Formats: sequence, structure tokens, C-alpha cells
Amino acid sequence: MGSPRYRASPTAAGDTGGERSGAGAPGSGEDEPMVTTWTDADPAAYIEAVTPAARQRDARTLRDLMERVTGEAPRMFGPSIVGFGEYRYAYPSGRSGHAAAAAFAPRRAATTIYLPDGVGAHAELLDRLGPHTTGVGCLYVKDLEAVDLEVLEEIVRRSWTTVTSGTFGQRAAES
Repeated sequence: MGSPRYRASPTAAGDTGGERSGAGAPGSGEDEPMVTTWTDADPAAYIEAVTPAARQRDARTLRDLMERVTGEAPRMFGPSIVGFGEYRYAYPSGRSGHAAAAAFAPRRAATTIYLPDGVGAHAELLDRLGPHTTGVGCLYVKDLEAVDLEVLEEIVRRSWTTVTSGTFGQRAAES
């Protein structure tokens, strides 16, 4: 199978096009998109219900950071992902979908920050970030107070710019 091509473009709020999609689907290394999509749930209410307290604090910080970087209001992508903006992708097979262009999920063990262009694209910045772990397209941070927020903001900014500036041509695993 050839290299996938993702057509990325910000879309109007609420425009899901009825497609199957998922946060991280383009970077997942799989051709099957997930079924996660935008919901009408209130992201502020979701964040206020996050536990433990440190994770809630971090969720508020990330909401503000991502809103500043993207210029987009937060929306819920599925039941537990706070997303900002959207990009569309298309596989050579014809499958297509959409995902949040910037997103995070406050999980109990760590906060997940989604990087659809892959963590490899941010290696130099990740070296300066502070304590974290990574997956192919996910950055896991246990405590935002222990990382350099200016570095994190630059990572989010670069990822956002990559996936919303036209055609995104690689999977997260290829970065």
C-alpha cells in the first residue's frame, strides 16, 4: 500500500459530514477509522468533573493553551476528548474522515495530548519539554507544572499548523 495522503482543512463548527472518523485515526497506523465524532456535550462541564484535582487543573491549563494557539473554542470529540478545530484526511483507498486538529484527554494516569502529525515531528522540542512519555501520536504528561509550557505551546502550534495548512501527507508513525 502506498503512502496515505491526508487533505487537511479547518471546517465549520459542527460539520461532521456524516463520516466515520476518530481522533488519531490518521496516525493510528490502521486503515480503519474509528467512530469518534463531535458531540454536543459541554466541555466546561466535562473539565469541571475531571478527577483528580491536579488533572482538572491541567485540563484547564490545556484548554486555555489550545484555545490561544488555535483560535478555536473547545468542543467535545467523543465522550472524553476536548478538541479544537478540525482537519480532514483521505486515504488512497478512498476512506476519509475528520479529527480534531488539536486535542487532549485528561485521563486518570496522565493527560493525553494528541499530535496528529506524530511525536517524531517534535523530537527536538520534546527533548526540552520535561517529564513525559509518548506513543506514536500521543504525548502523555502526568503534571503540567513539571513541564515547560512554552515548549508545549510550540509543539501544539507546530502540530496545528501542519495538519491545518493544506495536505497532510503522512501517518503519525511516519514522522
